Amino acid sequence: MALLRLPFRLKPDPARVVVRPFNIAVEPRDLNPTNLPRAQRIVDRVARMPEAAIADEYEKMLVLFRHRHRSLERVLDSRLTQLQALAGNVAGLSLNAQRFIAAHFCHEYSFESSALFNPSIVAHYDQRGEGDGSVRFILSLRSVGEGHISSINFRTGVWAADGSVAMEEALDLAQVAEPAVGATYDDRGALTIVRPPDIPLNELVIFPMTAAQRNGVEDLRLTAFTEDSGEITYFGTYTAYSGMAIGSELLETKDFRTFRMQKLSGPAAVNKGLALFPRRIKGDYAMLTRIDNEHIYLSRSRDVAHWERSERVIGPKYPWEFVQMGNCGAPIETDAGWLVLTHGVGAMRQYALGAFLLDLENPSRLIARTPEPIMKPSDDERKGYVPNVLYTCGMLKLGERILIPYGISDVMTGFATTTVDELMALMAPADQGKSRSFLTRRSASRRSLR
Repeated sequence: MALLRLPFRLKPDPARVVVRPFNIAVEPRDLNPTNLPRAQRIVDRVARMPEAAIADEYEKMLVLFRHRHRSLERVLDSRLTQLQALAGNVAGLSLNAQRFIAAHFCHEYSFESSALFNPSIVAHYDQRGEGDGSVRFILSLRSVGEGHISSINFRTGVWAADGSVAMEEALDLAQVAEPAVGATYDDRGALTIVRPPDIPLNELVIFPMTAAQRNGVEDLRLTAFTEDSGEITYFGTYTAYSGMAIGSELLETKDFRTFRMQKLSGPAAVNKGLALFPRRIKGDYAMLTRIDNEHIYLSRSRDVAHWERSERVIGPKYPWEFVQMGNCGAPIETDAGWLVLTHGVGAMRQYALGAFLLDLENPSRLIARTPEPIMKPSDDERKGYVPNVLYTCGMLKLGERILIPYGISDVMTGFATTTVDELMALMAPADQGKSRSFLTRRSASRRSLR
């Protein structure tokens, strides 16, 4: 078999919760103009309690919830600053009273209660302790909770030399990334967010923060981008969904502790499924896009946030991709060319995975593609929130080996392994006049030069 499915799967866990703002609906003042807004009445009720009763009730609340969060008091303090405008100044009250008030305007949200899928993957920035054919990795996942709100969370693990995958421990504890101290949108519409200092990456959740993201941040496509100097920046394109419209945005980080989020602009930065190449090509950033929701295009730019130029590279050709096709994450550089995973949608809206190969120096030139899917849903992968779907947002290459994490029917995540040569063997040359051995000769030629 060209691809070997691993028995290990990641499934959604409703026990993992984060603290989110609970916004009290304020009654219209013109219904009863003598009453204070509902939020203020809640504050007043707490303020009228005897101090001993506040301390007692606050402690009861902590007993119920503190063990479910690494830094509950810090989250309450953060929420308290948001309440100053909503419910008036509470600074004159005791710390217990202030935090108890803040708790009335918070709730737990089970961010992955419904789904954990559409993963992408990069090698971890810290490989200490790994070797002998093993690699530590960072996995990003799309998680879905109540109200079908999507967020991004991260897991770390090890892909061993024997081909097995082991995820590092992720506790039920989780916390949402926060805006950096004093952060506001900069002149490019970017916002800096941070991972709290005591929160492991396994516990970090990037939750929608802006109006454009109100109903979800979806399908992060990570790539470890290497500049000519050797400096590495981790970029990730993702879809922001407001509930009515989608937009393309970019996540940028060097250490997975401080992140910059910004909108992408330009006529080529539209629709879903944008994927950045892992290095510049002839001085330009390069990105695969799906402008018309059907074909895959190549875009180039000197500005990673603005995309003007595009040219069509590949489109539906075979029945399993007649409805649409798109990339499945950042291209991977091989001796034979840029290897790209695709998704194709065919009859009965079945999603399957394919692959194609682009020229290293001129990635607008298609070298080869897979006439048949390299993976399609097996019988036990067809059931889910959206049935008959296999989808991924990236793969990891180590030597000639490839690890592909993939979403299963929009519910859970599986893993498969293959090799570069096995994928090449499934491809047919884009130029029908060339034989399949063209790929083998090209690969051998590239290796001889490196």
